[in-house]
Amino acid sequence: MKTRIVLYCILGGLSLLIGALGSGGFIGWWLSGAVLAAAFVPVAVFGPRTAFGQFGTIGLALLILSALCTWSEALIFLPSPEMLQHRYRFLIGSGVLYLIVAGVLAVLGRLLRLSREHGAVPQHHGFVAAALRVLLSGLAYAFYYLVFGFITYQFFTKGYYPEATKIVEKLGLWFWAIQIGRGVLMTLAVLPIIYTLRMSRFQTAIVAGLVIWVAGGLSPLLIPNSFMSDTQRIIHIVEIFTQNFPLGVTAALLLRRRSGSQP
Repeated sequence: MKTRIVLYCILGGLSLLIGALGSGGFIGWWLSGAVLAAAFVPVAVFGPRTAFGQFGTIGLALLILSALCTWSEALIFLPSPEMLQHRYRFLIGSGVLYLIVAGVLAVLGRLLRLSREHGAVPQHHGFVAAALRVLLSGLAYAFYYLVFGFITYQFFTKGYYPEATKIVEKLGLWFWAIQIGRGVLMTLAVLPIIYTLRMSRFQTAIVAGLVIWVAGGLSPLLIPNSFMSDTQRIIHIVEIFTQNFPLGVTAALLLRRRSGSQP
């Protein structure tokens, strides 16, 4: 099993090399893909048993976390002329790329026979209670963003983003509405993982936190880009961990009940 998991990460990482065509940086793109694949190993092993279920679960997470949420944050704080001119091309391009990655990971999971039949039975709340918990998760994310984003900005990134304060002031209350909305979207992105993962409630919380951090921060920032220096990327990797990982843990603990008996 360990050898097959290593192959899953190595081969899964190759799927992101499509993004390196024409831009270079093949090592960074492969490493990004390998780390991304590693985050979804629990889904391949304890998630949906079919390739289609794997594709839907992984694809939704990547579309929202790696494409949409990353794009929206860059649009607010890194509104370069190139980004503004081709904003939808960036979004569509990354969305297609990550759907390809999801398809490759789903197929690899089946070919390598990673899925296990046994595991904890997921227990979750009804629709109304779940909807309220998703909203609470969004509010929790806004709190994490406020606390850790403020600390990071004051002590590490203020020199890189001198206009950030003006941007936030200009948006006013809309800025926090956007962050709450991003928290809700990221929670919905991992909802299928939380509801289908045949692991304990605590284990599911750790997996959800790692998926939101890796797909929404670590993996994209491993790829060199023209918008950030290496130092900036390292700082943001840590910052996003302090925001996204607690969100995933919070969401899973709110949305999952304690695991039932073994099937």
